[in-house]
Amino acid sequence: MAIEHHTDLRPVRQVMLDVYADVRRDLIHLPHYSVDAYAERLDRHAAEDGWEAVIGYDGVEPVGYGYCNTVRAGDRWWQRMELPLPSGWEEAAAIAFKELGVRPAWRKTGVSVRLHDALLSKRGEERVTLLVNPAAGDGKVQALYASWGYEPFNRQTPSPGSPPLVAMARATRPR
Repeated sequence: MAIEHHTDLRPVRQVMLDVYADVRRDLIHLPHYSVDAYAERLDRHAAEDGWEAVIGYDGVEPVGYGYCNTVRAGDRWWQRMELPLPSGWEEAAAIAFKELGVRPAWRKTGVSVRLHDALLSKRGEERVTLLVNPAAGDGKVQALYASWGYEPFNRQTPSPGSPPLVAMARATRPR
């Protein structure tokens, strides 16, 4: 699998929307998961500090993507957490891993961890955080992140219509 890094959404926006539609095809009938709602989130996220995306390809076929951005003290990423953050938690810049999606035909092939690791490989922030729906895959998605070293630290409901999510974090490059 070839992996491309992007810091400009414009040349890959439609590819990401198409892959998203396939990844979420069982949920896109719900307002929060619609392609239009995702496009709005993607555009907003891509305008944030430190946005970067990776797209994986099997030949010329896009098979998955991931993207993140930098979050700093006072960022709304932190402000929306339900519980107070541990002392000093916001002091160092962190990565908010916003989205990771793999098309159904390529799931359970290692694509997700390769995209995840490729995205983190060039980042300088010391901590990476993400949000996961604890019900996704009957808990299997959260368990997958735990197997990559992520630990739950808080909860968040980032937008109206979003399910309650578990906030997880780990060192960008585990020791």
